[in-house]
Amino acid sequence: MLYLCNFILTLGETILINILIISLCILGLWGGATWVVETASRMAKKLGLSDLVIGLTIVAIATSAPEFAVTVSAAFRDQSAISVGNIVGSNIFNLGFILGFVAIVSPIAIPKILFKRDGFLLFGTGILLLIFFYDLTLTFIEGTILASILVGYVIYIIKQGEEIDEEEIPEGDFKWLDIPRFIIGVATIIISANYLVDSASEIARIFGISEWIIGITIVAAGTSMPELATSIVAVTKKKHAISAGNLIGSDLFNMLGVLGVASVIKPLSIGDSEFISLVILAITLLVLLIMMRTGWKISRTEGIFLIIIALFRWGFDFLF
Repeated sequence: MLYLCNFILTLGETILINILIISLCILGLWGGATWVVETASRMAKKLGLSDLVIGLTIVAIATSAPEFAVTVSAAFRDQSAISVGNIVGSNIFNLGFILGFVAIVSPIAIPKILFKRDGFLLFGTGILLLIFFYDLTLTFIEGTILASILVGYVIYIIKQGEEIDEEEIPEGDFKWLDIPRFIIGVATIIISANYLVDSASEIARIFGISEWIIGITIVAAGTSMPELATSIVAVTKKKHAISAGNLIGSDLFNMLGVLGVASVIKPLSIGDSEFISLVILAITLLVLLIMMRTGWKISRTEGIFLIIIALFRWGFDFLF
């Protein structure tokens, strides 16, 4: 009996410690990514890049840094479920909860270029992931293709150099102190991501929860903190339209760059139920594309619908 009590107490302490670590890691991811976004944007401005190029490249890469760190870290540890689940979960947060919330606060205007180029590429990427994951494995070659598409996309928009008035980029003049701040921010993200994966996996093992569920919920929520922070700032400044471009750009980098690089490191494998979740992801992206085209805006009603879809996707993964 005494042994059982000690076991329960030890188990409880382990769970509490891991929850504390996860909470600290989420704060680390948020803080580190905030520094990376701000400093990267100022450095890009110093180089004379346009606001749109910065928004869809530098800022999108920076806000995807937590997803990249977590996914690659999990790939090195042969935890494919967390790698893929993190990206799917981040997609749920970015284009479901966060975009839906901002649309409820104020309808989001959609520039035509964002729909025609970035929106269609996002949907096309969802379809491509279905094709690549049809055999339940994302291989080295397939990852290379995804990463190559991202490189081509970045080169294209840099050459195109178009401006979108609604796109908000962190302001401020470049200072040499931004370079060490950028490095510290990246280091904080990487360290926080590693501990987040460890603690999330430990909790999953204790409760018998699959790593996929942990990946699309706790880990995904933590790595989506930079996007959430950006959207909160936009709402408080009453500039609601800026979120769509940043969130779509971030998801493109997650699906093409993060999964691409992770599968180049080690092939990523998923189960049948996880593949169905990817099918739902592709359908969600199609729905989002339709919303973007209707009236060139995402209305409050559509924002509510996005949140409902995100809740359904969560519920599906929990039940199946």
